[in-house]
Amino acid sequence: MVFCADLSFKLPWENPVLIFSSILFIILFAPILLNKIKIPQLIGLILAGAAIGPNGINLLERDSSVVLFGTVGLLYIMFLAGLEIDLGDFKKNSSKSMVFGMYTFLIPMALGTLAGIYVLNFSIPTSVLLASMFASHTLIAYPIISKMGVIKNKAVSVAVGGTLITDTLALLVLAVVVGMSTGEVTGGFWLKLGVSILVFAGIIIFLFPILGRWFFKRNDDNISQYIFVLALVFLGAFLAEAAGIEAIIGAFLVGLALNRLVPHTSPLMNRIEFVGNALFIPFFLIGVGMLINFRVFYMDKETIFVAIVMTVIATLSKFLAAYFTQKTFNFSRAQRDVIFGLSNAQAAATLAAVLVGYKVIVGETESGEPIRLLGDSILNGTILMILVTCTIASLVAQKGAAQLALEEDATESDADSEKEVEERILIPVNYPENIEELIHLGVTIKSKASKNSLYALNIVPSDSSDESKEKFAKKLLEKASISAAATDNKLTELIRYDSNLVNGITNVVKENKVTDIILGLHKQHGISDSFLGKLTEGILSKSNITAFIYQSHQPLNTVSRYIIVVPENAEKEMGFVFWLLRVWNIGRNTGCKLVFYGAKETLKYIAEVQKKYSIETGFVEFSDWEDFLIISRDLKENDALMVVLSRKSGVSFDPVMNKIPKFLNKYFNKNNYILIYPMQFDLEEGGRHNYIGTSIINPLLSGIQDFEGFSNTVSKIFRKK
Repeated sequence: MVFCADLSFKLPWENPVLIFSSILFIILFAPILLNKIKIPQLIGLILAGAAIGPNGINLLERDSSVVLFGTVGLLYIMFLAGLEIDLGDFKKNSSKSMVFGMYTFLIPMALGTLAGIYVLNFSIPTSVLLASMFASHTLIAYPIISKMGVIKNKAVSVAVGGTLITDTLALLVLAVVVGMSTGEVTGGFWLKLGVSILVFAGIIIFLFPILGRWFFKRNDDNISQYIFVLALVFLGAFLAEAAGIEAIIGAFLVGLALNRLVPHTSPLMNRIEFVGNALFIPFFLIGVGMLINFRVFYMDKETIFVAIVMTVIATLSKFLAAYFTQKTFNFSRAQRDVIFGLSNAQAAATLAAVLVGYKVIVGETESGEPIRLLGDSILNGTILMILVTCTIASLVAQKGAAQLALEEDATESDADSEKEVEERILIPVNYPENIEELIHLGVTIKSKASKNSLYALNIVPSDSSDESKEKFAKKLLEKASISAAATDNKLTELIRYDSNLVNGITNVVKENKVTDIILGLHKQHGISDSFLGKLTEGILSKSNITAFIYQSHQPLNTVSRYIIVVPENAEKEMGFVFWLLRVWNIGRNTGCKLVFYGAKETLKYIAEVQKKYSIETGFVEFSDWEDFLIISRDLKENDALMVVLSRKSGVSFDPVMNKIPKFLNKYFNKNNYILIYPMQFDLEEGGRHNYIGTSIINPLLSGIQDFEGFSNTVSKIFRKK
């Protein structure tokens, strides 16, 4: 008992260890308990914060530590929204985002101002500021949408893009109204505000990607990369505040700026999501809950009336904005629910506005009491509005996202009706220094839905009695498994004992029904004629699979553009659709631009598939492979080169392909490059494969959740042949 003498259990708790452990247990158990009665996790954490906070049982105080972690969580939500958004789809739907942004800003501004003046009898400045609180919203429900796997749906892109617009406009209204109330709005006010916003946005959009690419090229330590990204988020948030707008806008822009440097399939993205969803975002929700004071609502009738009016106007205006967006762009009801769910929650910007307005004193009563721009009734009513709107937003977003997920699953099941082939990607590992890059490439080219499709192989000479070689092989495979696990993928380890490297690989390919193989080159060595000769005569001649030969000179996430050189008649090869799907996955998962060089007829096939989807692409006519070196003039520092080759028996084979190793070693030795050998007929089975048949294509396409109808489009194109 002597050891416990200095411990204090008086309320609120003051022991930091006890406080932190209590919050962790709340984060762990509150969602589990409330989920049994169908209450979303977000609402569970807010209610838990209200129960344990200073207005509840007073177990914990809303001190600086809760505020700090909560601020990190809020910025994390906005940062993830910018980081996870599909930039191609974002650009494609930018006009839709603009329309929704204006709907969700103007409708609440109009209804809120009228309600403030004619229902609540507030002054015009107070009513306008109150309306700006309704116009802004926080993406509280974004984690729900993310977990449902529908973040790439156009409705989500429209809602996220609209959030940036309406929050920026609402916070500008806040700055102007407060400035007018305090007499700070002069001619120089607008110039200063405009210049500061332009400088702030320019630094984040143009400078941050350069800094990020420079850092990632020189630091491959996972912890350093995570700390660097987190530092940029807070720096961007601070720059936003320095420019006169809220920090959440800065965090969102940092997410957009780093979007292509943190691919969705990368280990860094997995760590960012894990830490945010496990710790920082729950802290923010608990902190919001601690603001709720239920006692006010049965002690003050004015507060109850104001809270009801605020909640009704905020919810109605956001629903009308989502409804008009649905009708304008012919969205489904589920998409409307997702937009409404994402835009209805009032939290971050609303809290900022009410706290700023509460501090502004515009006069005094006869008794000397201060008259605030936003009074006590609005302050307390805002808390109730936050609770109700967050609850409605979470429930509606969950319902809409679940329906969207079902619709996408139904589309996939239609494409998967003849499933016969399972995707399996084999990665022989020989050099410890390039294992991570090979695994990252494997994760990038595979279908997203397939979590167990990676196989790592090491060949141990069967005529060797040296046990150290077997131990070394196991270490290489273990490192490969760790790299795959960091991206939330499971890797199958294979050790093969064989005196012949080529025979060992080809036998593993047949035994495990491998569909693709990735062969990595040593970072310090180029690609030799002998290597390519053994490869084509050995592995490729004995295996009917798509093969990738990868040379890495810089991390995969720092590549900004891929130049893909396609030979004439490539569309006539059986494996055309298979390698095209892999290249498509690279563009989708990294956000990089894909520029195809090829003959006019070949590019026409690729463009016909591409035009319906949001991947950024370019097309350059190129058919004379004798003039291959001209491509080196178009290749920039952070570009990567892909060259589609062919086996000698292929219809797209060109003798110039034999010179490719010399070209790469001499003129392209500072850029990443990938040589692609498409699948061809399996000669050992008499070439009895279905030529571009849906029974082979559809299973590989079924994992692409974000490309609705991709398999049908490809099949229709190639049936014409």
